[in-house]
Amino acid sequence: MAQSLKPVEELTVEEARAELERLAEEIAHHNELYHSKDAPEISDAEFDILVKRNAAIEAHYPELQREDSPSQQVGAVPSSAFGKVQHVRPMLSLDNTFSDEDVRDFAASVCRFLNVSQIPEFTAEPKIDGLSLSLRYENGKLLTAATRGDGSTGENVTQNVLTIDDIPAHLEGNFPQVVEVRGEVYMARDDFMKLNERMAASGRVFANPRNAAAGSLRQLDPEITRSRPLRFFAYAWGDASEPLGKTQYEVVQRFRDWGFTVNEEMKLCKTVEEVLAHYHLIEEKRAELPYDIDGVVYKVNDLALQERLGFRSRSPRWATAHKFPAEKAMTVLTAIDIQVGRTGAMTPVARLEPINVGGVVVTNATLHNEDYIKGIGLNGEPLREGRDIRVGDTVIVQRAGDVIPQILDIVPEKRAAHSEPYQFPHECPICDSQAVREEGEAVWRCTGGLTCDAQAVERMRHFVSRNAFDIEGLGEKQIDYFYRTDNPALKIKAPADIFTLRKRQEALPATLEGSMQKLEKTEGYGPVSAKKLLDAIDGRREIAFSRFLFALGIRHIGETNAKRLARAYGSFAKLRAAAEAAQAPTDPKDKGNETWNDILAVEGIGSVVAEALVAFFAEEHNRQALDALLAEVTPLDEKPAETRQTNVTGKTIVFTGSLERMSRDEAKAMAERFGAKVSGSVSKKTDLVVAGPGAGSKLKAATELGIDVISEDDWFTLVGEA
Repeated sequence: MAQSLKPVEELTVEEARAELERLAEEIAHHNELYHSKDAPEISDAEFDILVKRNAAIEAHYPELQREDSPSQQVGAVPSSAFGKVQHVRPMLSLDNTFSDEDVRDFAASVCRFLNVSQIPEFTAEPKIDGLSLSLRYENGKLLTAATRGDGSTGENVTQNVLTIDDIPAHLEGNFPQVVEVRGEVYMARDDFMKLNERMAASGRVFANPRNAAAGSLRQLDPEITRSRPLRFFAYAWGDASEPLGKTQYEVVQRFRDWGFTVNEEMKLCKTVEEVLAHYHLIEEKRAELPYDIDGVVYKVNDLALQERLGFRSRSPRWATAHKFPAEKAMTVLTAIDIQVGRTGAMTPVARLEPINVGGVVVTNATLHNEDYIKGIGLNGEPLREGRDIRVGDTVIVQRAGDVIPQILDIVPEKRAAHSEPYQFPHECPICDSQAVREEGEAVWRCTGGLTCDAQAVERMRHFVSRNAFDIEGLGEKQIDYFYRTDNPALKIKAPADIFTLRKRQEALPATLEGSMQKLEKTEGYGPVSAKKLLDAIDGRREIAFSRFLFALGIRHIGETNAKRLARAYGSFAKLRAAAEAAQAPTDPKDKGNETWNDILAVEGIGSVVAEALVAFFAEEHNRQALDALLAEVTPLDEKPAETRQTNVTGKTIVFTGSLERMSRDEAKAMAERFGAKVSGSVSKKTDLVVAGPGAGSKLKAATELGIDVISEDDWFTLVGEA
């Protein structure tokens, strides 16, 4: 992103933390708009720039990684308007590359992981700008069709999919008993233009073919979907009752035999130069293709190597998407608004005269912070040659992808003579509390805390958001109303108030009116809708541990970190006990108590996250609010992940020294696949140390503690992979 001209390695810890917080809030907002509402405010390219910057900062400061980081997210929670389908194998997203050099780095990372010098063969194919879909066939018959959703659970759109000609209801030829074929639903550009011509009379048209495809597939009436010209490319698979082939290319060709359409632009490439040449060829042909694409996808062709490479938390290591450059346009900045987040962060947002950028109408853009508006970088270097941004300016807007537009620059010659520099407010626009900007941070924050309605409302909105409690009928507007109402029988100011709403309603006489009237007599509600909301609330009295933890809104604990902590501790009660017992080090020479170090030993959890967790449970008002909530809801114990049972299942493993048969990343992935936990440090809780040549302090510690130490070859024998 343009504001981040300061190299990542030059960011201070506080600068990095502040930027990650802002990125997390922006990306969560735009993911929701893109995946759940089909109404993006920014382009894919802009979104990709944010995600890339986030990943770079996390790589340099892994201890600062937030759980709501885009590096840990896949899509969005499926809409409650459809039934839900649990994916047998997760539908993950792809990491992105943006330059030829990025692609070379990706190929090199594959070689490093596999510990080989020659890059493997890759497939290269256009990245269709549509909606991901998984089709489950049993005995050749289409059983269910589901969208990606959050990667684990998608929307059941089976009846709608049966209306798409490109998707066979029955497979042809030789097929497995069970197979999930995955691909992309899209709308051709010509069909999109004809559809919009038909819809123009109703006053509603789609912004681009991707939105048209998504909106058409997610219709509650299948006949509406039938009337829309949707198409489908098959290019991947999920669950299968037998191996489908030995290579990516071979399996995709089998899809054709079964009756699917596959992309004719797919090519096998033996070198990075061939991969890049195909990318630039597709880029040149982009305008001639009958469908929209936003890049080229590369995949390791050998499926055995794909298996070895495995997955990160949200993406495969064996594939990446090489995105096309961002698109730009000029428009006028009409206003700058300040949004206040749940942590008090005050973020400036540009309001723009609507402009079509690469097929998407853009009306808003991020302005990041005060310095960005002034034309100052994070370390004081000039941005845009020092030009500031003012209301009334003609600005150059860049749209990179379909999630977050940004203002790159202004057009100086179009600036009005009477324009004035923008004055960033030093008071909260919501509660008038003083705003502060701490040393080393780029963000102004409201000091109002719980007295600031914006922060309190945002915390409650977060609590009921799709990836948290996800209570149907209790969205942003409803939370805002229940928070601000004067009716004590409807007031919701804390999470527990949501779950006492029914009891408070039932305690009221049916004849009460005015400030104490019942929900069913409130504007917008009736007996049926009131009952539906209360039933939806009761339906969330049991919730997954990780979702419960995420819903609490603890700083630095987003979805990913919540899942890590849930897997590590198993139950919320155990996590709470650990957090309340933990003592962080007060002196650089001190290591903190054992419980503190146990938290730090959780893979991916650093001191920043641990400090936030411990600080949350140290606050008396947090414990009181939590106790009130736990009196109403039950966080369910975490179910152990399905893993292959081996001699190391359930054990804590430490790898040290030089590994010769596998990379360190591959060792970790293998251990986790076998149900073991990998730790970066040796302690009394370590069960086994795998030591290669050059092992040093960790080997010494293991010897002193009497922990079993084995060689790399012994490890392969132990897990049955010799």
